[in-house]
Amino acid sequence: MFFGWKVTIFCSLLLCDVARTSTGTNRQLSGSVIKPGFPISVKTNDPGVRKAARFGVYRYNNSSNDIFLFKESHINKATLQVVKGLKYRLDVDIRRTVCSKRMHPDLDRCDFQRNETLRKTFRCYFEVLLMPWLQRIQVPVSLCS
Repeated sequence: MFFGWKVTIFCSLLLCDVARTSTGTNRQLSGSVIKPGFPISVKTNDPGVRKAARFGVYRYNNSSNDIFLFKESHINKATLQVVKGLKYRLDVDIRRTVCSKRMHPDLDRCDFQRNETLRKTFRCYFEVLLMPWLQRIQVPVSLCS
């Protein structure tokens, strides 16, 4: 039972599948029980999903030979799985920005490339593992094409 309590905490922190009724109270959606090891779909605009996507982009930028930084332009699909942490699986479109790697700017301040010849877009699959109690983030899978 103790483990189930931990999952409830994870779920409530992530706002997993909770809907607001017309009376303003929260209710659990049918079939939305999160089970350890079982991936669930997560909204692509969820703050946790967006943060995980950014970590995937950082990993891509650190491993690419491109002189420009890329950033996420659209998150197509996201799932979350409770394993030894929180594992996000993401399908993300990333685009080249006008910021060079040398400048190391904040990606939020980088606009997407406007120059037609320099525009580039990739579709990426990222797996991001968050273990906040250890202050550890890993991106074991980063595939872009």
